[in-house]
Amino acid sequence: MDRLPLELPSSLRQEFKSPFGPVYTDVTQFLTDAGRPIIAVGDIVTYHLQTVDYTPAVAVIDGQTKRESVDETVKAALSKHNKRIDVENQPGTISIALLEALQTAVETPESVMIVVDGEEDLATLPAVLVARPGGTVVYGQPDQGMVRIAVTPETKITMSRLLKRMDGDAAAAFDRLGVDRSGDKK
Repeated sequence: MDRLPLELPSSLRQEFKSPFGPVYTDVTQFLTDAGRPIIAVGDIVTYHLQTVDYTPAVAVIDGQTKRESVDETVKAALSKHNKRIDVENQPGTISIALLEALQTAVETPESVMIVVDGEEDLATLPAVLVARPGGTVVYGQPDQGMVRIAVTPETKITMSRLLKRMDGDAAAAFDRLGVDRSGDKK
């Protein structure tokens, strides 16, 4: 198993309860408002994008929603991605493999699906850090909808600050992502 550079401390969990951006229940409206490219974190969010024939530049999935396996319809729809990267990432952590996969995926011209063995819930933080300014990271907020994070210098700083507060080697995480501590590309 990969060495885990970062782990979410219990003292930081509350900061992830509220959405980091506007919440959408209408996929079409989300796509109208979202900058490109789009990085989707979560099976259901990715599935909803695909139901309107939109494939995100990067999708990060783990085969689960609300700690339960996604249904067969969702699994089947998500299995049709061309390029796939498989990684391990334990719950409540951000692994080196996940960081490297995100960094590789955003530099790949075709759409990439990162399939996580474990949990992808915290992938939103590094996704914002590696995303192109003007782009969007979207993730699911349980029982509410899709959360749109516009990738701006401000959102990169917010995610960078959260990442620094996690237990583990934040400097190694920034290095693996190819960004400095403010979230800017090196």
